[in-house]
Amino acid sequence: MGKVMETIKLTNFGDVEDVHRGLLGPEGVRSLEVEALVDTGATMLVLPAEICKRLGLRTLGKRKVRYANGAVAQVPWAGGVWLEVCGRQTLCEALVEAPGTTPLIGQIPIEALDLVVDPKSRSLHPNPASPDAPLLDLLSAA
Repeated sequence: MGKVMETIKLTNFGDVEDVHRGLLGPEGVRSLEVEALVDTGATMLVLPAEICKRLGLRTLGKRKVRYANGAVAQVPWAGGVWLEVCGRQTLCEALVEAPGTTPLIGQIPIEALDLVVDPKSRSLHPNPASPDAPLLDLLSAA
């Protein structure tokens, strides 16, 4: 499968909440669009440090990660990222990598948004079985 890149919109969800509380005007919400690599072998959203800084995301601690080459390291993680991709939105956390790192969408946000990777067209799109909104699986009966 070739490389799948997708434009994503990232927003500081704390800013969105501050707008709802009347503490910030809508023009103060920090948000940006970037190209991200879609990687079904990765787990989480990964953002370079400069994007997290521009968005004003708060570091919540460190997480242990394993890279594709088998190396293990501790990296910062940030919360409160409002992710929009393919017309769908979710609130998520992000692992923070070195400046200049390519943003990456891993399996957790892909699943949360019920998106499908099409290797033939090298695209990401909503699941055709649930075109109007994400359909999430629960393990227990209703």
